[in-house]
Amino acid sequence: MSTAAVRTIAAVDVIVTSPSRNFVTLKITTDDGIVGWGDATLNGRDLAVASYLRDHLAPALIGRDADRIEDTWQFLYKGVYWRRGPVTMAAIGAVDLALWDIKGKALGVPVYQLLGGAARDKVLTYTHATGWDLPELLDSIEQRREQGFRAVRAQSGVPGLDKVYGVTKGEASYEPAGRGGGPAEEVWDTSAYLRHAPKVLHAVREHVGPELKLLHDVHHRLTPTEAGRLARSLEDVDLFWLEDVMPAENQKLLRAVRAQTTVPLAIGEVFNTIWDCELLLSERLIDYIRTAVVHAGGISHVRKILALAEVYQVKGAPHGPSDVSPVNLSASLHVGLATTNFGIQEYMGYDPLVSEVFRSSFTFDNGYLHPGDEPGLGVEVDEEAAARFPYSPAYLPIARDLDGTMKDW
Repeated sequence: MSTAAVRTIAAVDVIVTSPSRNFVTLKITTDDGIVGWGDATLNGRDLAVASYLRDHLAPALIGRDADRIEDTWQFLYKGVYWRRGPVTMAAIGAVDLALWDIKGKALGVPVYQLLGGAARDKVLTYTHATGWDLPELLDSIEQRREQGFRAVRAQSGVPGLDKVYGVTKGEASYEPAGRGGGPAEEVWDTSAYLRHAPKVLHAVREHVGPELKLLHDVHHRLTPTEAGRLARSLEDVDLFWLEDVMPAENQKLLRAVRAQTTVPLAIGEVFNTIWDCELLLSERLIDYIRTAVVHAGGISHVRKILALAEVYQVKGAPHGPSDVSPVNLSASLHVGLATTNFGIQEYMGYDPLVSEVFRSSFTFDNGYLHPGDEPGLGVEVDEEAAARFPYSPAYLPIARDLDGTMKDW
């Protein structure tokens, strides 16, 4: 029986800050003074996760062995009647990230070394390029290429509409979320999109040539029939992937889409557990699984999802825009560096204000990211700076069809 001293959890604190975006950060401190950081951000439901952590999980964590990461994960998941769901899993994910951060710091090694060491030298990334019309989109793509990106997600406006989920006339940046007391309502026209998007993507491919990896996101807005039609029209564009072609709740319907196209499909950013992913992976209805590390229960659970995906030759590609903090991004990179079937990491970068709160060790070079070799996850949080940026409500938009009915996406 081991006689080594047990490192226990002495304090659990929740920090809510908004340096350009809302972030929920978990701070776990051990009895010997090691601090671990976790991300608990859930766009539009941030305060629900903050309360879940502060009011329910924090009291149960005090005094627990900080080194027993898997046991703590099971304790938090199984210790409540209500399982799964984004709020629960984001809260568990935050605890999991903080405990991995603590273990790395205690041992003096980066987290990827604890996951078996590097399986690659660096992690391929993709970023976003947007433009309301084709010239603006092409300019945006060229800017991304000049920054060194080898893979770009291309999104454009649609004639007859004023907004298309994050793409706005006259705005150069991609930003779906809006500040306010509730979600904005946008008008959507599926027929106009299906007519316009293939023309844009064909023109983009002709402009950029064959080497640039080109991605496109549908944002869940099509039926299986419409999704199949779109994918067939894009076969010769040579997309790296077509993302979220339809709502993911009824996963069996993706069989109809897969049967109609060889275009690689990516889905899963709204999934929270391995059980959400099982059918899509076991029937290989997708090529890339997009569960975000924090939203799917942290490193411990995402590793299990990726292990199942590997059996079916599906690659990991975690959701990672700027509405999850650098703590989550760093965790994704540590997982990616140590995982053979990791395909690509989403990386939009952050507003300069974010770097005032989050000090990160990851580096970007010519389209690739590396998490760095600092002990733990390699991200530290300046709590005084965080206090300067108070929370402000922000929500992703919802859509209505032209006749006013709520869009099912």
